[in-house]
Amino acid sequence: MILKVRNLVVNYGVINAIKGVNFEINEGEIVSLIGANGAGKTTILKSISGLLKPAEGSISYFGKDIGRKKAPEIVAAGISQVPEGRHIFPGLSVKENLQMGAFLQKDRQQIKESMDEVYERFHILKKRENQDAATLSGGEQQMLAIGRALMSKPKLLLLDEPSMGLAPIFINKIFEIIEAIKQQGTTILLIEQNAKKALSISDRGYVLVAGEIKMNGAGNKLLSDPAVQKAYLGG
Repeated sequence: MILKVRNLVVNYGVINAIKGVNFEINEGEIVSLIGANGAGKTTILKSISGLLKPAEGSISYFGKDIGRKKAPEIVAAGISQVPEGRHIFPGLSVKENLQMGAFLQKDRQQIKESMDEVYERFHILKKRENQDAATLSGGEQQMLAIGRALMSKPKLLLLDEPSMGLAPIFINKIFEIIEAIKQQGTTILLIEQNAKKALSISDRGYVLVAGEIKMNGAGNKLLSDPAVQKAYLGG
């Protein structure tokens, strides 16, 4: 098991955002976390990646509690996050943005190998490597954000709303990319408003409602569940 979250409680001041959440991810899986806006999905991701500190509970990564570790330590351990809204660095080239993803690496040869692997996966980024990242299309920026996260060679990739704001043609492409990343051995925790798409590629899923897990199961089982269809799939 790569990640185990137990009795996680996260507060924003006096607001109890996450209320005793439990879930786990096995190595090699895609696991989706679905729920309405404000349910607490991003808060959970930020807690795993060290951007927020839990009030209670534990987050275990390969059996070691990382709930109190700082974000750079967590990246160094093998967890990378692609944030909602992409957050590429404007004014820096595509290549420079990718290099930012390897900021903890000291081995130049390893950085070059990582860059070559990203360019092999995203040919358009190679073509645009000297271009200001801010001039890329939304879909290209999302590819850049994923590529930047892959530069640190993560064992666990956290994806926060990767299809948000993208044209339909790019949405399909992004989900193909997510599946390909899994096939190459990276475990993925996916947060996605497009619940139908997310569950269709997920081994398992969890439904988050107001800071609590209300349902969980295999992705295809949740897809066909009437309650999930009514709440999230327009059924």
